[in-house]
Amino acid sequence: MSQSHQSHTALSLSFSERMALLAYSCLFYLILPVLFLHWLFNKVLRKADFDQKRLSRFAFYNNELRPCDLMIHCVSVGETAVAATLVKQLLERQPQLKITLTTTTPTGAKNVSNLLAEKVQHIYLPFDTGWLMSRLLNRLKPKCVLIVEVELWPNLIRQCTKRGIPISVINARMTKNSVKSYLKLSPLVQPMMRGLEKVSAQSQRDYDNYLALGFPEDRLINAGNIKFELAATETPVTHPLVELLNQSTRPILIAGSTHEPEEKVLLDAVKILAKDFPQILLILVPRHPQRFDKVAEILNTSKISFSRWSHTNELPSSTSVLLVDEMGLLMSLYACADIAFVGGSIADRGGHNALEPASLELPVIMGPNQYNNPEICKILLENGNLRKVADAADIAQQCQLWFRDEALRQTAGQAGTTVIAQNRGALSNTIAFLGL
Repeated sequence: MSQSHQSHTALSLSFSERMALLAYSCLFYLILPVLFLHWLFNKVLRKADFDQKRLSRFAFYNNELRPCDLMIHCVSVGETAVAATLVKQLLERQPQLKITLTTTTPTGAKNVSNLLAEKVQHIYLPFDTGWLMSRLLNRLKPKCVLIVEVELWPNLIRQCTKRGIPISVINARMTKNSVKSYLKLSPLVQPMMRGLEKVSAQSQRDYDNYLALGFPEDRLINAGNIKFELAATETPVTHPLVELLNQSTRPILIAGSTHEPEEKVLLDAVKILAKDFPQILLILVPRHPQRFDKVAEILNTSKISFSRWSHTNELPSSTSVLLVDEMGLLMSLYACADIAFVGGSIADRGGHNALEPASLELPVIMGPNQYNNPEICKILLENGNLRKVADAADIAQQCQLWFRDEALRQTAGQAGTTVIAQNRGALSNTIAFLGL
């Protein structure tokens, strides 16, 4: 593990910086009772379905929590996949390495379990107060802390700085909008910039935006995007639905990680497509489990034949839309489809990971909102794997082209795997830069 650069400059705070951190922390302390009551309500209401480990968001830990060499924080599903790729590489080189992954969402926690099983220990990251973060670090005693992509927490960084624990950001994302917001909160943000050990940016855009925030150039690198490394590394799961889809000869459009109002847009597109392709099957995989019931209601009122996987465990030939209300299947379902729509792109969420379907030789369609991974989307678009759509008519038109011409569809799909092969190297760049 690398040694910290931390100096007196990183530790010291100006008066305005101290006041900003105090005000920020006080806000968290004020809402902590409300957050705890919300946790308690969910625990009582959901009982067996509720993840007891979520109590660690309040820095309550059982005796099984062990100290570690490396702590890696991930927000949710996408970041845990990046972290898993790094963890597997590190454990190949250093099998004795003790690693803890933290997440803030249950879906992220489930993904840690799916991807890494018993290779790491998992807990939820506490809410960002000095006291809670102090309890976390005192228990884990990490030699190094990594943040994956986003979520710069002032008190986490501050507590690491005070202890001389190097904390860095890998596969770092920083949008122009984030820069504008951070510059308005300069007394809170500048201590974080001084406290971070290193930043490994995923693109030139992110590199430039960290520079705009005043991060030192000698501790910053454009390493490339680790998501190019993890594409298609997940082992396909054995699942009854996957087996059913693999036996199907129907044209399949899958919509992964959808948000409102994307399901309605896709349903309108399928109604258009059904005129030329009456056997078409749309697979809907909403991004968040809490929306499963809401999407089922949308389907109920759509006047289109649909099945909800958890309710039927079958795939009747009359089904035009299949709602998959189970987590952890997306990559395996992508592998069964002909065309992929990547969600969060018609909805203003910045677009999710287009590399996942592209790595499986699927042609990809996305809406105009692609600001989460603009360089990835740009290179996939330029090479013919990705097509940008605005509405249901656009989706239907592009799908018609690809469904009618198998050679055209295959060429678009192969363009994705070619792009991925040409852009690997970010993981080794990151490991070398951080001295892991």
